[in-house]
Amino acid sequence: MAKPDPEELVRLVEAFPGPSVEADGPDRGGATEATEIGRVDELLDGAYGALTRRWYPELRRRAAAHADGDCLRERVLEHVEAVPSFRLSDGPTALTERREALAEAAALADEVREIAEWYGTLRSRLEGDRASLTRGERLLHDFGYALAHVLFLGASSPRAVVRRLRLAYRSVGVKIDETASEGGIEETTFTCPYRNVAAGTRGKRWVCHEKLDRVDDGYVSYLAERGISYQRPRGCAGSEQCQSTVARDGPARWWPKTPPAAVGADP
Repeated sequence: MAKPDPEELVRLVEAFPGPSVEADGPDRGGATEATEIGRVDELLDGAYGALTRRWYPELRRRAAAHADGDCLRERVLEHVEAVPSFRLSDGPTALTERREALAEAAALADEVREIAEWYGTLRSRLEGDRASLTRGERLLHDFGYALAHVLFLGASSPRAVVRRLRLAYRSVGVKIDETASEGGIEETTFTCPYRNVAAGTRGKRWVCHEKLDRVDDGYVSYLAERGISYQRPRGCAGSEQCQSTVARDGPARWWPKTPPAAVGADP
């Protein structure tokens, strides 16, 4: 399995720099601090409170379940990507007032900056760049990257890319259930025929998402170099179907993925 291993993931999650989940609300150090944290949450449109009080406890639960072998890494990553966020740009257009609000929040609480740094580390480790993969997974990633040079040759738009991608899905027995196109985003809903392979010992979709998705990671690497964002399939929780999207990669910014310093909002 790609790094981090389950125990390392638990340690990384436990290093969360925000309020303790045992605390009842944001009051950790008296009325003054509670007022400051309340103001931070107000400035960030409730994203801070939603992240610390709801999102993070669920992340701890999934990380612990992953360490016990009851939750795939992809289910943890799915939750990590669903973090409550505070938007800082509308595509390439900076939202000046919101960036000023982030700067004020960062001046009130160091955790605003620290959580962004922690989140960046967590996401990068979970997504598993090539250096963090096992030898077998690197081979699958490199195979996908090499195949992408042929598969996507001459495809320079999301629509052209997704047509080739669906062809690749079908060539390995994947059933395309539904397609949609809206706002420059091409979405594909499909069923993985290998979702129950090794389900008794590894869990459902282990082959689909823990191993075969490393080939998709090779596609992601290739397309990202060419300005195309391919959001490959995730854990597909609660459904036999999975989804993937292809869109033009844009400079959208949001906290905590974007730290305050990256948009000039560090105090």
